[in-house]
Amino acid sequence: MPDAEGHPEVGEMDLGSVFAALADPLRRKVVEELCRESGGTERTCASFGLAISKSTMTHHFRVLREAGLIRQVNYGNSRKVTLRRDDLQERFPGLLDLVVRGSLPTSV
Repeated sequence: MPDAEGHPEVGEMDLGSVFAALADPLRRKVVEELCRESGGTERTCASFGLAISKSTMTHHFRVLREAGLIRQVNYGNSRKVTLRRDDLQERFPGLLDLVVRGSLPTSV
């Protein structure tokens, strides 16, 4: 059962939900950027520079959170985002490597 903030336990992470979350280019961009950060890096939602409304941003981060890709923590009037790197590696080994490799331009 997800915790009070909607984060699923590692064993509850569903590959279909993860793939559905990553299917959207904006959400994939968020995960790709977090993959390139050092482990445990916290960022605000606004720091990703997504040119979308606040309500749409809230929706995208909710999808990422409920799929288990990110953890969101409230700090007063600010909400920080971290990648659930260790949890994802445990549940779906190699997935984040594929996300990062898939974002790089390929040579012909």
